Amino acid sequence: MKTDQPLVLYLKNSRSKPAHAAVAAKYLVDTHQVEAILGLQTMEEVLSVGEIGSKYQIPTFSLLDSVPQWALDRFPFLVQASPSQFGQMKAFVATMESFRWNRFTLIYEDINSASTEGIHHLMETIKESGLQMNDMVKLSPLASFTSLLEELERINREQCRVFLVHTSLETGIRLFQTAKIMGMMEKGYAWITTNLITDLLHSVNSSTFTMMEGIVGIGSFFSDTSSRFNDFSSKFQTRFKLEQPEEESYMPGIFAVQAYDATWIAALALSKKNISGKQLLDTVSSTSLAGITGEVRLVDRKSTASHRFHIINVIGKYYRDVGFWSEGLGFSEVVNNRANYGTSLQNLGHIFWPGRPLHTPRGWAIPTSATPLRVGVPTMAVFKKFVEVKYDHMHHNFTCIGYSIELFKETLKRLPYYLSYEFHPFNGSYDSLVEQVYLKKFDAVVGDVSVISRRYQYAEFTHPYTETGLMMVVPVISYHEQWLFMKPFTFGMWALTIVVYIYNGFVLWLIERKHSHELQGSALNQAGILLCLSFTRLFSLDGDQLNNNLTRMVTVAWLFVAIIVGQCYTASLTSMLTVRRLAPRVADYETLKNTNAVVGYGKGAHVASYLVDVLGFKNENIRGFTSPEDYAHALKNKEIAAVFLEAPFSKLFLAKYCKSFIVAATFGEGGFAFVLPKGSFMVTDFTKALLNVSESGILQNIEKRMLGSEQCLDMESGHDEYGRLGLSSFWSLFILTGGTSTIALAIHVFITLRSHFRC
Repeated sequence: MKTDQPLVLYLKNSRSKPAHAAVAAKYLVDTHQVEAILGLQTMEEVLSVGEIGSKYQIPTFSLLDSVPQWALDRFPFLVQASPSQFGQMKAFVATMESFRWNRFTLIYEDINSASTEGIHHLMETIKESGLQMNDMVKLSPLASFTSLLEELERINREQCRVFLVHTSLETGIRLFQTAKIMGMMEKGYAWITTNLITDLLHSVNSSTFTMMEGIVGIGSFFSDTSSRFNDFSSKFQTRFKLEQPEEESYMPGIFAVQAYDATWIAALALSKKNISGKQLLDTVSSTSLAGITGEVRLVDRKSTASHRFHIINVIGKYYRDVGFWSEGLGFSEVVNNRANYGTSLQNLGHIFWPGRPLHTPRGWAIPTSATPLRVGVPTMAVFKKFVEVKYDHMHHNFTCIGYSIELFKETLKRLPYYLSYEFHPFNGSYDSLVEQVYLKKFDAVVGDVSVISRRYQYAEFTHPYTETGLMMVVPVISYHEQWLFMKPFTFGMWALTIVVYIYNGFVLWLIERKHSHELQGSALNQAGILLCLSFTRLFSLDGDQLNNNLTRMVTVAWLFVAIIVGQCYTASLTSMLTVRRLAPRVADYETLKNTNAVVGYGKGAHVASYLVDVLGFKNENIRGFTSPEDYAHALKNKEIAAVFLEAPFSKLFLAKYCKSFIVAATFGEGGFAFVLPKGSFMVTDFTKALLNVSESGILQNIEKRMLGSEQCLDMESGHDEYGRLGLSSFWSLFILTGGTSTIALAIHVFITLRSHFRC
């Protein structure tokens, strides 16, 4: 109470009971007219005493470090005098990253709303990192040995071996006792405690530390080397020894230090005369103090949050200081402006983990023969060469075969540890299969499972072991071989060529007839000679055999045209035998979509949603199939215009139907990969092992053995008109040779008639 005399401190023990705290506060106000109340380390006490303080307009200082904002809004004279320790969750994430752990199990006690608010801050912190929470165990303050045993047995069956303990000291001790009995305080396990336990370890009996050996604790920070602390510690120990002689440790902890700093803040405000109530509250908000815990300053009736934390390691019968973590700086062995900060806790020296292993725990357990890896295998696979489940109904068992299965077995051989497994067939869609990993029905999935973005919400994938991409396969344009030589020219082109050749042959025969005995004879013989001359003599006659300049003129023009037409024919036929023979009937998916064409896909695959959601096909225009034969039949019978297959499938399909179909377009897609749980510790190991299989050449051998035996069973495909040469390209040439022959014929007729009339 503030008077002209020195400040007086009145003490009342509420024994952490809200009703006792309320009665004590009312007594202090009515009897001693106190002008400030300080204490309140539980949320229940905060609510009961905060209401009294606000009613009488007396500033009420709470030592609970996480008074929720709604409580401050409800009680305008309530002050959170201790700094929030929620920043320790960032220190925890930094510790996890130091040892490259990416998954942990949270064990927490539902003490009050403040403890659960700490869980909220943990969730928000891990969202910003790559960490995943494997499981969450909620303990009751009255949890029995049996219930603790059941919970620990359950989480011990899982692979995660990193545990964050956020409980009271009493519950934590019982938890570690039970874990010790179960063998969970041995090699391979990692335990990390929050300040709820770490801040009170100084008060634990030395015998208790033996069952907690190897624990890493994150605790509240204060400097225990300052002169201010040494003065306070000396006075504290003298009084504590007198009042609690049975205790082994007399050193003041963080709660004593925080209470000391909070008392000084209140005392400085009360030392100013003639203020009370709201004025006193305003004075508190403008007061700062260089306390033992650092700079003590209140903003909006809340002490500023702590950004520095103490890291300890339990060894033997006590614990040692490992170092400190500072937000924005990292880890260091000492706290000063010249400290060398780093991002890894390992830089501060060796950590003694449970069982005192020589190396840092892996953070997860390798499945044993007793708990083998549960591997899901799809039964709906369309291409059985990748994965097939064969059932033996007589003996009631099954076997899994295929390229993916063989590759998985080969990958296991290259893991740095032995991994037992068992296959479990799954009859459902591929999305449902991947979701089973998220639901913890399977520990992995092996098969023709594509890597697509939406599946990452349920699981993670190894490096793809196949080609990537989604292919649009369509029929090709091809021709009947026996009539292929006719295809370069259109019907009109062939007809005009024949007519012109016969006409030119007739002109040559008529002009040269009287100069050559070979061109004379009976009418039938003359007709045969004329046809032969039209198609053969052109290339056998030379200038010396021709006796008339008119026929020489006709031959030159005819030969010029014949050479050009012949070269064009050869080029067109060559193109049809190569490029044009493999041309797709439809070149892009937009054409299919705009014409409402029906397209196909493999049932159970993600391709259906890709066709609708990404490419924009209508649901009624897509059709699922269950075998390559169904694809081929539907394409050949024009039930569908195209089929969309993943790259590995299209390779197999085109190997079997090599003459009828071709890839017309390719879309982005991730290829096939093995599926593992989100944050799985094995993703990196599996990916590394897969790359080893590939780089060693074994992947290519497996592919050749399992996938390279597909033979082309295609029949000859049908024919279509495609790029044939027509009259429009050769009109000028035919006019040239035809006109030349006509002129020669006209001159010959004129000369003949003139000679006849002269005679």
